[in-house]
Parts: sequence; C-alpha cells; structure tokens
Amino acid sequence: MRTAVYPGTFDPITLGHMDIIRRGAKLCDRLVIGVTTNPSKSPMFSVEERMAMVRREIASVGGDIAVVSFDSLLMKFAEDSGASMIIRGLRAVSDFEYEYQMAGMNQQLNDRIETVFLMADVSLQPIASRLVKEIARYGGDIRKFVTPPVAEEVADKVRQGP
Repeated sequence: MRTAVYPGTFDPITLGHMDIIRRGAKLCDRLVIGVTTNPSKSPMFSVEERMAMVRREIASVGGDIAVVSFDSLLMKFAEDSGASMIIRGLRAVSDFEYEYQMAGMNQQLNDRIETVFLMADVSLQPIASRLVKEIARYGGDIRKFVTPPVAEEVADKVRQGP
C-alpha cells in the first residue's frame, strides 16, 4: 500500500489545498493529511478546529484519507505514518525555492521517502491562507478562495477578535 503525507497548517483550508488533496489522493492508496502548527505563524484556528474543518471539507473526496495532527519533524511524522511520499503544493517560483531546500534536507534525513510536487491549478495559484485571513480581517470577501462553510468560520473568528 502506497501511503502519502500532505502536511500543512490549513489555517484555514483553502480551495488550493482542496485541489492538491483531490489530485494527491489519486497518487496513493492512502493519504494522511497532517495538520501542524508552524511556530513562525500565528494561527487563527486551534489544531482541533483546523482538523474538524479539514475533515468536513474532504468528506466528499472519497478514498482512504486520514486527518491527523502532528508536532514533530515532518520526516518523523512521515515515517510514523508509513509514508513513501510527501505531497507538497506549489503556487509560484518563490514556493519552489523553499520547498526545494526542504526536500533536500528531508532527503538527507530519509532517502526512502520521496517528495512529490504538485502545481496548483492556475486559477488557484494566488490563494494563500495568510492572505485569506488578511482579506477577511479587513472585511473583504473570501468566498472565491474557500468554501462557504470555511468563509463563515473565518468570519466568525474575525467577529470574535483576537
């Protein structure tokens, strides 16, 4: 069984993430979506809220997909998940530079796990969770970037304040 890991903060999950999930699920027998917290980011949603959001959003995707949290090195998480590949989405050249360096470091840690890069659909390439949150905080319409339930959850968080 080929298992792949798709890691991210998913804060919030966007249409770009969903594109990568749908396409990535076709490349493996089992996809493990790893929800983590990046210490350099200030999350809007707790890990539990993000996991629930991701589970709801992927319910219609089908296939063997698990959503789990992790707080460790990505390679340790991938090894513990029995993964043979890590799926990463790319939006722009700037993403590639960072991801290329990360893939090289990960290969040094475990060369049996491949990193697979998927280019985001052209219409979804500009979407970034960070920008979605910023647009929402300034009262902008984020419905082009996330599903209606996610847009409502983001709006609720913005109304609640920091």
